[in-house]
Amino acid sequence: MSRILIFANGDLPDLESARALIHSDDLIIAADGGTRHVLELGLIPDFIVGDLDSLPLDVHDPILKNTQIILFPRDKNEIDLELAIDHALTSNPSQLVIVAALGGRLDQMLGNISLLTDARLSTYDVRLDDGVEEAFFCRDQIQITGRRGDIVSLLPWQGEVTGILTMGLKWPLQNENLYPYKTRGISNEMLDSEATIKIKSGLLLVVHRRQL
Repeated sequence: MSRILIFANGDLPDLESARALIHSDDLIIAADGGTRHVLELGLIPDFIVGDLDSLPLDVHDPILKNTQIILFPRDKNEIDLELAIDHALTSNPSQLVIVAALGGRLDQMLGNISLLTDARLSTYDVRLDDGVEEAFFCRDQIQITGRRGDIVSLLPWQGEVTGILTMGLKWPLQNENLYPYKTRGISNEMLDSEATIKIKSGLLLVVHRRQL
């Protein structure tokens, strides 16, 4: 199984932080306009998926001679990122990292986060990450890798999350519940390089902001 990076067409706040996400053997998929980020990082996408309305260069450009184009019509029901995720899943990736899907338009960002609630993704390690922040869902247990002082926020998604146990955070939760209309889980801090979160039920959005 390969590790797959999907580049969306959103904001990329720090190019060098994003570069640190890349492994030499990653499979690179660009969701249409996300091709611009791939090229800025000095990479060539293995696949470009979408309707190509935001592609930053001509599809016949020699730089893309080894890139496979998966073209969809502009009149479609899915955004390009959703189509890119669908394609990535056909490879049964060991990990799926979606870059440049945070920030920018609020509707797009919320839509991108919501894509990760797809039941098909529940058995995969899937994260939205721009090198500065990462966001992912905890359905059972997850581990966060970072550094002391990194900000970690826990947001109940779609309803109450029960039986939350945290280890390695400044303000621990011990078999407690969080509610979507309360802000108790916002702005916790890592005590060391690793933190662990466990839950009994619900869907918990974890947002990890790294110190640069």
